[in-house]
Amino acid sequence: MARKKQPAVVDGVDVTNMRETIEQVRQHPEQAQLKLRAHNHWIDGAHGRTIIQDFSLAGQEDQHTRFTLEADEPPALLGTDTGPNATEAALHALASCLNTTFIYYAAAMGIEIEELDLELEGDIDLQGFLGVDPKVRNGYQEIRVQFHVKSDAPPEKIEQLTQLAQQHSPVFDVVTHAVPVQVSLQVE
Repeated sequence: MARKKQPAVVDGVDVTNMRETIEQVRQHPEQAQLKLRAHNHWIDGAHGRTIIQDFSLAGQEDQHTRFTLEADEPPALLGTDTGPNATEAALHALASCLNTTFIYYAAAMGIEIEELDLELEGDIDLQGFLGVDPKVRNGYQEIRVQFHVKSDAPPEKIEQLTQLAQQHSPVFDVVTHAVPVQVSLQVE
């Protein structure tokens, strides 16, 4: 009996290229080293602008399309509402990474996804950020993520993909585990 050949593209992902990349990294782990960068500039008040363009992969400098991300606060939080606030951007980063990880694993498993939507909601007590109560955490106390998936795949496969997204999403890892952050200062 002949094996059914997997399609080269599933859910918009080039599975052949994905498998070749994974095999390349297995054979040469040093090629998996990725250094991402963000360049932020304060504009006024709570308004800041971040440029994302350059990165390093396997020790080689590279660039992709230049992305400009605005950040601010809504008027209720003393801003001018020129962009999402940083904690909202964190929800965006988490949603985007879970989405991508879910789709990449679905493609690798040959599971076609018709629709994928994620709804995120997080709770912050501003007493921490404002320095009112030192016992209150500055960031999110909890984040809730709801996956909405439309697919002909069996429910247990969708559940497996949801678990794989959590296990392998870099941003989920950042949000759920402490990450060492080194801060330096240059006064001009």
